[in-house]
Amino acid sequence: MDPILEMRGITKEFPGVKALDNVNMVVRRGEIRALCGENGAGKSTLMKVLSGVYPHGSYDGEILYNGKPMAFRGIPDSEAQGIVIIHQELALVPQMSIAENIFLGNEIASRGVIDRHETNRRTAELLAKVGLRESPETKVGELGMGKQQLVEIAKALSKKVDLLILDEPTSSLNENDSAALLRLLAGFREQGMTAIMISHKLNEISQVCDSITVLRDGSTVSHHTGMVPESQIIKDMVGRSMNDRYPPREPKIGEVVMQVRDWTVADPLREGRMLVDNANFDLKRGEVLGIAGLMGAGRTELAMSLFGRSVGDFRKGSVSIHGKQVDLATVPKAIKAGLAYVTEDRKSLGLVLEDTIRRNIPLANLAGIAKRGIIDRHREGQVARDFRKQINIRSSSIDQVMANLSGGNQQKVVLSKWLFSEPEILILDEPTRGIDVGAKYEIYTIIRDLAAAGKSIIVISSEMPELLGITDRVLVMNEGRLVGDMPTAEATQERIMSIIIKSGHNLTEEDITPEEIEAEAAHV
Repeated sequence: MDPILEMRGITKEFPGVKALDNVNMVVRRGEIRALCGENGAGKSTLMKVLSGVYPHGSYDGEILYNGKPMAFRGIPDSEAQGIVIIHQELALVPQMSIAENIFLGNEIASRGVIDRHETNRRTAELLAKVGLRESPETKVGELGMGKQQLVEIAKALSKKVDLLILDEPTSSLNENDSAALLRLLAGFREQGMTAIMISHKLNEISQVCDSITVLRDGSTVSHHTGMVPESQIIKDMVGRSMNDRYPPREPKIGEVVMQVRDWTVADPLREGRMLVDNANFDLKRGEVLGIAGLMGAGRTELAMSLFGRSVGDFRKGSVSIHGKQVDLATVPKAIKAGLAYVTEDRKSLGLVLEDTIRRNIPLANLAGIAKRGIIDRHREGQVARDFRKQINIRSSSIDQVMANLSGGNQQKVVLSKWLFSEPEILILDEPTRGIDVGAKYEIYTIIRDLAAAGKSIIVISSEMPELLGITDRVLVMNEGRLVGDMPTAEATQERIMSIIIKSGHNLTEEDITPEEIEAEAAHV
């Protein structure tokens, strides 16, 4: 097939940083091309050059589209040629309807008045193409993340897209929604659409992509067509072989540090529903404890309710640390008791994106950088520099703005922030979501080293191999209840799914066939 896009010698510089260095890429008509690389490799920057976010003249190199040189001055220019980008952070207005969002800035109007009937009719056609049955007048804020992603794609289709660019389209989706989105992309390819997909999830790339371009440190490393071993892609991304996805560790587990008894939290929006229902578990010194479960099982609710009752209506329960009952009624009290919570949503809840590394790291322990109630700027900078070196935060300086860091480095700053509060118990909620395989390994190494230093760690993850690779023990959660507890050495994906199925349907293990367990495990 002939090329629809050629990017030649693309070089893009920011003050003090060369983000792209002579990058080349060819995309053929009707294919789905994966764009891979570690966080900060230049993937999103390259796509922003292509879509006109970084206009012609702000970079060196040449873009050929349908064989003609392009000089996009902004997004309207690229969209006029049929190039549409869907960014990782969805650009939807929750308070507006699906129809209003799809045609926002491109309204269907007659004599200056929006034609609502025609807008809704065309919206219904677009929703049918992406498999949504919602009314065009449904508020976007009422939809789950998977459906919001489909609304974004419907919005792109309204612009007569020929080349669709998706930046980490499944990073915030559960497995079922991710699978549905990948099937939709495969269907678009059969209809002749071309796509570029940025993704860290190598299993998804192997399912749907026809070819792969790998970037490393702003340069093109390799191009692959057809099936490629994951080990080769990883080697191209990180510059070395990674035979082991998880760092080796020798657990040194000590006495019980925390005891949770009868912990119960109600859903404030649904009468009679429990977000957490009589949870009981222990956590030991130096232990990495995993919590497994399907989306909506109550894992995050358990963590957030323990950390200062930050979610739901607390009904009953107690927490003891070193045998002494503690008060966790507020976040400051939880921090004082030795807890820290690294949220799954680092951008909204974990960081001040408009501020610097220097200002973000001390946020959970401002007293640690203050003298007589006044911030000591010298001490603030020293703390930031120490963690930047210790945790290997890749940045131009401690004064770099958080929004300009890669996802992996943002996550390291969140970890640093909570480590500076000197916790004894660290709760990590989806600690590697949206970061590449190399950065994941670094996070795993930090977790290992913290456990070796005697910290007690709880890890919540939707990636079952991750839990089985880094934890000592796994709790299984379903419908707000803890329904399983086993050493990781005895845990498998199939066994965990069996426990979930039994607990949800009041079945015994004999009632479930291996085929049913395997089918369910494929969705975890």
